Amino acid sequence: MKLLLAGLNHKTAPVEVRERLAFEEKALPEALDRLKHRPGLMEGMILSTCNRVEVAVTADDGADSDSAVEGFLAESRQVERSWVAPYLYKLGGSDAIRHLFRVASSLDSMVVGEPQILGQLKTAYALAKEHGAISGYLDLVMTRAFNVAKRVRTETEIGESAVSVSYAAVELAREIFGSLQGKRVLVVGAGEMAESAMRHLKRAGVSEILVTNRTRSRAEELAGEAGGRVIEYDRFLESVPEVDIVIASSGSPTYILTSEQVRHAVARRRNRPMFLIDIAVPRNIEPQVNQVDNVFLYDIDDLGKVVDTNVKGRLEVAQQAEDIIHEEVERMVVRLKTREVAPTIVSLQEQLEQWRKGEIDRQRTKLGSLTAQQEEALDAITRGIVNKIAHGPITELRKQAADPSGIQVMSTIRRLFRLGGE
Repeated sequence: MKLLLAGLNHKTAPVEVRERLAFEEKALPEALDRLKHRPGLMEGMILSTCNRVEVAVTADDGADSDSAVEGFLAESRQVERSWVAPYLYKLGGSDAIRHLFRVASSLDSMVVGEPQILGQLKTAYALAKEHGAISGYLDLVMTRAFNVAKRVRTETEIGESAVSVSYAAVELAREIFGSLQGKRVLVVGAGEMAESAMRHLKRAGVSEILVTNRTRSRAEELAGEAGGRVIEYDRFLESVPEVDIVIASSGSPTYILTSEQVRHAVARRRNRPMFLIDIAVPRNIEPQVNQVDNVFLYDIDDLGKVVDTNVKGRLEVAQQAEDIIHEEVERMVVRLKTREVAPTIVSLQEQLEQWRKGEIDRQRTKLGSLTAQQEEALDAITRGIVNKIAHGPITELRKQAADPSGIQVMSTIRRLFRLGGE
């Protein structure tokens, strides 16, 4: 069995590519079902966030899993394989394990140390588990990934200096306006990004927060936490001219704000500046809005510039986390390899025991009647011989478990002792 991870993130693909590959939450169950039924694939998990789309699978050793996963992504998102291929990274074995550990520990995030990705990864894992797409090998790796993330946060200060993407957005707003005191804000969407943004905005001293969401109860919940006011989703456009800042973080598959709508809003504001932050993928605000005078539009990729200044101060802490992950990957590889050789060890022991009993049964007529003491001695002698024969191969199997050549050792032993499948 082998592990493969393929995907793209904010480092390998721009936002316009990521939004085409992103999976809507409601589409994930069907996608997982199609993934696990592709020939040669045994387990699968899909992680789809603003900054990454990744597919992790386990497959038979002989399966062309690289092609299977790339084909799945292209077919699922209705794009040509030749179009998506240049943006993809493909990792196998220990490299895939290391990547999953780094993602869980937020070392591969746009904002190093942000905690949101761990929650997203846990959600992706739980959904795959719920739909029967994870059951063994990948389950073991993901469970360890969550433990590694906990260890990184416990043993380093990576979480202390971390900021979220939403915090970076608020910092960018400070740069535009100088101060957020007295500013009015409209938040469209009620997910984790929106919730985080509202907390930062409240601390920044904005005068009023308007919240809207397709599900009113969720909007009311968030507005209550931030001391904001709820407005109806189908009428939020009426409020746009009244606010200075719009943070868009909804799950809408189409633009909720167009350049024409923003142009009318600015005219009603008598050209007072507006700051629009689009932290959704797919994007909520039409990119052409940037061409409207007195409007400043930033999407999630633009936030990377703000993030860069924060990342520099965390390099030393990040290196401590990398050292932990290196250690944990080595442990995981040994554990998985040992898990792979275990069936061979069991088969060897069963085969030798079968031969031992068979030889005793064939010799019974020659031995005649044996006393209980003699039977016990015969059993002890033959077991001792079998154990000595098995000791060398079993020791070597365990020793070679973490070595790349271990597969050849296992295959040789299976052939020598005529174990099943060889």
